[in-house]
Amino acid sequence: MEQRRYTAVAAEVRMSPFKLRRVARTLSGKGAVEGAELLRLLPHKSARLIEKTLRSALANAENNHDAPLDCLVIRSILIEEGATMKRHVPAARGSAHPIRKRSSHIRVILANR
Repeated sequence: MEQRRYTAVAAEVRMSPFKLRRVARTLSGKGAVEGAELLRLLPHKSARLIEKTLRSALANAENNHDAPLDCLVIRSILIEEGATMKRHVPAARGSAHPIRKRSSHIRVILANR
């Protein structure tokens, strides 16, 4: 029997991939509904961004494919690097230091148990 996969993507999220991956690592292999509840309780901004994408994947599975939510598991959460905005901040003696404002793409993949 072929295992169905349901995905959702959030592109150009204004947060560093390093901060997002710290939260995403804890969720792989958990139940999808259980993972969404766990993310709701974490105090990080990255948890809210990942939760929003996870809930979108759950809605895609339910509305587009009539998949039962209690049978879905988080197969993987991929955090890919997006575009980087390059800025400068003034520094001493008329110089400037570079700042890199990173962005990310969040891809949530759900599968049946």
